[in-house]
Amino acid sequence: MVMGEVVVVTGIGGMGIACARRLGVGRKLVVADFNEQKLRAEADRLQADGFAVTVQVVDVSDRASVASLAATAGSLGTLRTLVHTAGLSPTQASAERILEVDMLGTDYVLAAFLDLVRDGSVAVCIASMAGDVAGLAPDREFALATAPTDELLATLGPVALDHSGTTYSIAKRVNQLRIEQAAVTWGKRGGRVVSVSPGIISTPMGRQELDEGAGEQMQGMLDISPVPRIGTAEDIASAVDWLASPAASFVSGCDLRVDGGVTAAIRGFGVGFGVEAGTLG
Repeated sequence: MVMGEVVVVTGIGGMGIACARRLGVGRKLVVADFNEQKLRAEADRLQADGFAVTVQVVDVSDRASVASLAATAGSLGTLRTLVHTAGLSPTQASAERILEVDMLGTDYVLAAFLDLVRDGSVAVCIASMAGDVAGLAPDREFALATAPTDELLATLGPVALDHSGTTYSIAKRVNQLRIEQAAVTWGKRGGRVVSVSPGIISTPMGRQELDEGAGEQMQGMLDISPVPRIGTAEDIASAVDWLASPAASFVSGCDLRVDGGVTAAIRGFGVGFGVEAGTLG
């Protein structure tokens, strides 16, 4: 196989597929997900549309599984872009599983791909606007930003494990903090790391949250949104596309909210949506 640029997308939900289609044209595209049946169905559609697709089942909460994914990507060529969208929402899993997948999984992915980083490599990780309302104290945020991965759960300490929405918000805030730190290590190899924090997005996961989770709360957020519509997977893919491009070559170690201004409205109105806000992202 001819070596070339490689794009890796973890998670083949609405955002992941939109990003794969936006970034995978003319490149070797690796798509990875825990759900093999859904993964292969999406890959077949991509291949039918002309994409050069490699499929790999991955559990991002398992270091060995993530390392295998990185090895596959490295065998195909030079890492151009890693888009990490894999994650669980509050209605999909227990609080413990959310910490394993959403919080630790992001650390595992960034660490596993570090050896593949070359000049121009970019990682874009999907966080959530929920992280911006997690309400962690500054000293706790510093500890969570700098702790070794193996000590991260212990550093986090007790959380409301009976409340997956709260845990989700904390996990996403930790993502934002850890991505800042990862930008330093990736930068030494010529790469960049950024995060995107979606708001209320119309994806399968998002619609499940509306139907089964905090639908009334989320409708309230939409009602005060400065941009009066729900977001789309394409909104996220557009942001990721720019962040991964040379046009954003001076952007690293930061988070971009793509939430239609909902977080700003929550802060401006002082309304009590609490730490669950944004669980659709």
